[in-house]
Amino acid sequence: MHGFTLGPRCALAHDYLLVMRGAERTFAAMADCWPDAPIYTLLYDEAGTGGRFSSRRVLTSPLQRLGASQQGFRRLLPAFPLATEALRVADVELLVSSSSAFAHGLRKPAGATHVCYCHSPFRYAWHERRRALAEAPRALRPALDLVLRGIRRWDRRAAAGVDHYIANSRITQERIGRFYGRDAPIVHPPVDISRFTPGEPEDWFLVVSELVAHKRIDSAIEAARRGGARVKVVGSGPEEARLARRYQGAVELLGRVDDAHLSSLYARARAVIVPNEEEFGIVAVEAQAAGRPVVGLNAGGTRETVIDGRTGVLVDAATPEALAEALSDVDFDRFDPAEAVENASRFSTEVFRERLVAEVERLTGLGWAIPGV
Repeated sequence: MHGFTLGPRCALAHDYLLVMRGAERTFAAMADCWPDAPIYTLLYDEAGTGGRFSSRRVLTSPLQRLGASQQGFRRLLPAFPLATEALRVADVELLVSSSSAFAHGLRKPAGATHVCYCHSPFRYAWHERRRALAEAPRALRPALDLVLRGIRRWDRRAAAGVDHYIANSRITQERIGRFYGRDAPIVHPPVDISRFTPGEPEDWFLVVSELVAHKRIDSAIEAARRGGARVKVVGSGPEEARLARRYQGAVELLGRVDDAHLSSLYARARAVIVPNEEEFGIVAVEAQAAGRPVVGLNAGGTRETVIDGRTGVLVDAATPEALAEALSDVDFDRFDPAEAVENASRFSTEVFRERLVAEVERLTGLGWAIPGV
């Protein structure tokens, strides 16, 4: 496998390494670019990340002693800014962080350059603060509002300490400019397209997502129900129990599945539904790598990754009505799996690594990254 090596005076960082979702898979590809660099993260679960970073030196914040898991780490939200500042980076020349929340706030050593690959500015402090408050119990909303206001002030100060941002998509690029007043080139996240092989589609739709409210899983399930279609949902999260109660008999909730099972599900789905506006949306690319069309929103990442009418269908509103119309009216057999696979190849891991290292070199003006094996 081709990678890149860098001298020992480089460090990497990611918000938390508890499971292997899209952001963590992206960070894993980043870590392969600099295989000797230590990794800094607020929380780390070796088993939860499938041992992907077991060969690396991983340094964690004081919160690690609390034994937080993917299910309970959100309760530590008020402590994350201070924990980030307490996580001191060793004397390096280059810090490359991967952040959708706090990692961009790490204090770089004197004389170092900090490049942040941003998946999104912290959504609950910025563009989804109202949603976070609405989802909290009414009695806790005033306290949560104070916490989020404080994190927002901290986040703006943290952004000022970053030398260069790289955005994962156009919408993230726009938010970095709006919230932080910074420019950022785009490098799309990687997808391990080699994991996927087209198969024979069956008569059901697939949703792959973390089960949290902002992912709008309700819209996809409701759309399928209205059209009399079967739908399977892969993922877990705080919304799982509620979805199971509300849509009993109308959806098959599969929880988390291993990579082999997920690849099989993609290949056998009639189409894959992406009901939310994603910053990038790795699921849409994985679906196409498996030869399947995508039904998604004509906004955000799917607009960049799906060719409307050729590798999927983009709808103008993420409502059950709009999605149901697409699921009922579109002939999904007319989509060419080979064209979907070809489109997905634009986002391969190899392309990502090459573009990321090239941008880091361009932004820093230093040719530190050296192609290697």
